Amino acid sequence: MSDKNGFFSNVKGDFLGGITAGIVALPLALAFGEQTELGAVAGLYGAIALGIVAALFGGTKTQISGPTAPMTVVAAVLIMEAIKELGGLQQAMPVIVASFILTGIIQAALGLLKLGKFIKYIPYPVVSGFMSGIGVIIIVTQIFPFIGAESPAGGALGTISSIHRIPELVNIYSVGIAVVTVVLIYALPFITKKVPATLVALLVVSLIAYYFLPEGTFLKINSKGDLPTGLPVISFDFFNALVNPKVLVRIFEYAFTLAALGSIDSLLTSVVADNVTKTKHDSNRELIGQGMGNMVAGFIGGLPGAGATMRTVININSGGRGRLSGVVAGLLLAGILLGLGQLVGHIPNAVLAGILITVGIGIIDYKGLRHLRSIPKAEAVIMIIVLLLTVFVDLLVAVGAGMVLAAFVFMKETADIVEGESMLKPLKDFKREGAWDDEKGLVEKLGDKVFIKHIEGPLFFGMVSGFKNQIASIPNDVSIVIFRMDRVSYVDQSGLYAMEEAVTDMLNRNVEVLFLGLNGQPKVMFEKIDIVPDLVDENHIFTQSSEVEEYLHRLELV
Repeated sequence: MSDKNGFFSNVKGDFLGGITAGIVALPLALAFGEQTELGAVAGLYGAIALGIVAALFGGTKTQISGPTAPMTVVAAVLIMEAIKELGGLQQAMPVIVASFILTGIIQAALGLLKLGKFIKYIPYPVVSGFMSGIGVIIIVTQIFPFIGAESPAGGALGTISSIHRIPELVNIYSVGIAVVTVVLIYALPFITKKVPATLVALLVVSLIAYYFLPEGTFLKINSKGDLPTGLPVISFDFFNALVNPKVLVRIFEYAFTLAALGSIDSLLTSVVADNVTKTKHDSNRELIGQGMGNMVAGFIGGLPGAGATMRTVININSGGRGRLSGVVAGLLLAGILLGLGQLVGHIPNAVLAGILITVGIGIIDYKGLRHLRSIPKAEAVIMIIVLLLTVFVDLLVAVGAGMVLAAFVFMKETADIVEGESMLKPLKDFKREGAWDDEKGLVEKLGDKVFIKHIEGPLFFGMVSGFKNQIASIPNDVSIVIFRMDRVSYVDQSGLYAMEEAVTDMLNRNVEVLFLGLNGQPKVMFEKIDIVPDLVDENHIFTQSSEVEEYLHRLELV
């Protein structure tokens, strides 16, 4: 008797999902690696190590891990600072490797200490501002590779301060290569979605450049040295860095930054995977698996990484449901490294710049930005502050500042509610028939086809995880879901999007959604982001349970 949850329980789906995700991961791994001084092969090493190890030991069965945009941005800064401080890449490598290995150790320790559960307390404006900031950084830092020049030092700020040099550095061949890459990535899905557009762009444009453009007219991917084709060389020189008190503090600083970022990045992807597959990940085990993956990646000279949202969703959509899919993706990349390493070295940098720019554009949270004028002003300010701090200051500073600001905003709103001076006022004329007893008669008549979901207190970022779990537990055979909202005093942006997602999920399951007691600030916010009336019509909003009973009676449900 086979185990339906076992490693080989979904061989065909996991194989197809892993192959597809691995193909998509190839150009991204190369691009992320080339964005650092370690070169493209470091991205490939990291994708192989994380892809296999995190899949085997992590807490999200469908997760595809590898170098990601946020982790690469931080790692690139780390590597440049280490090189600058220690006088060259060779001298800095022990510190860099030690930092990467320690990153994994810290992540695994966070998992063992069962701290993974705290991911649910990160408010949406913080996540939104952070991800949009990462997208802006990627786009800005790829401007110079796009035109065929080396990226200036100093990240986004360094690039912005060097913008005036663009006219003298433009390489027409590189610009053409990059433009064709971007156009292919966006145009191909309109023709077919059976093959990954990113991979097609990588292969087609690279072949055109190799066969039809003059030799030496643009930078290639191996501009930092030849791309190795064999197994990575494991060095233990990093032990010297760990016992050197002069650099030990710096190593811990780098490692803690990467570990915190990688943990947030991975667990957010795990939440996305849960939403798509309707499963539940193990946050603490996921941190342990990601930590082990980053330790192995560090040992072999690979970039650190995290759970990759796009690759994970592609894996799921291609049939992946188990750990085998991640292992297959990693083994595919290993096979490519061993067999095609020399060919990879002929890929133009401008192709990778085009790929990364589309990645950056995709990471920006347009939904959150579009609703800036609709969400509470304090949350809009938090989002903008986090975005600006991410781009111009530091990623962890951005997240830390956003968390502190969000906490203060929530404390203020809670204090206002307790004092009865804000959100409860619109509810004072609401007639209820003895608290929640008013629905007792209704419940007796409902049967199994109608489900009432009670919500009490503010629907804010701290409640979102539990709310999503409760929504996932709603039986599949119900016809109508009633959200009882008369005790909801306040909804923040995280709560808004959680409700929007819940309603959308219900509608996709052909379940009718009703709101009972939706008043005050929650109703205003629902209308501002078009939950009402786009998703739930005004005719489906009721003030008293007797009105709901009358409506259901007309439908012959009671």
